[in-house]
Amino acid sequence: MRGPLDQLSLYLFAAFALFLAGTIKGVVGLGLPTTSIALLTLAVDIRVAIALAILPMLVSNAWQVHRAGELRRSVRTYWPFVAALMLALAATVASTVNASDAAVMGALGAVLLLYVATSVSGWRPAIPAAADRPVQLGAGALSGVMGGLVGVWAPPMALYLAARGTQKDEFVRATGLILFCGSIPLLIGYVRAGFLEGALIWFSIALLVPTFAGFALGERLRGRLSERGFRAALMVFFALVGLNLIRRALF
Repeated sequence: MRGPLDQLSLYLFAAFALFLAGTIKGVVGLGLPTTSIALLTLAVDIRVAIALAILPMLVSNAWQVHRAGELRRSVRTYWPFVAALMLALAATVASTVNASDAAVMGALGAVLLLYVATSVSGWRPAIPAAADRPVQLGAGALSGVMGGLVGVWAPPMALYLAARGTQKDEFVRATGLILFCGSIPLLIGYVRAGFLEGALIWFSIALLVPTFAGFALGERLRGRLSERGFRAALMVFFALVGLNLIRRALF
């Protein structure tokens, strides 16, 4: 724990972080792990932040998959990405158990800045139909390495789906499936490594309440907010948090 936060204060801060992250996910379809982990690192160590976000991530994306429907079609379309993601994520968690907090913080900061750069630049590589499966395997593996180290794998996933020309409803279905499946090896790896046990498990379960409250609010706000302006503000937030994480890692 960082600073003089007692358990109640920590829960209130964490609840706020997950409520905000859930709201963002409800509006744009993703951003829960990115937002929640970034905010939680202001109060707790990076491994604790990731551990606290795992169950909200897993359950909220399971709900998103259920709500989106057409699960079989999504699995048939994205199974190469999902398979590569899960294998690479499990291997990365196992091989980076002893990585220092500074290294993980620096990596998370770099991932956030990469996410901002790809989103702001608007760069969208074209993917020929014949190359889709190899690209899925490569993007899935890269996502798994990122996810196993810092609990966030949005940049390669979002870039791949954008390059594929994925429409809004399909984007929500795909991100829900990919984030849910990636959360499974992350959860198993963190339990095995001892990062998620005892009181932290119950803490993470308790954070489901603010997560779903935020998610419900975000869905209601989705049609009322300017998505372009909302995303722009979100990118500024991610850039500032990313730079701060790198500063803390270096100094």
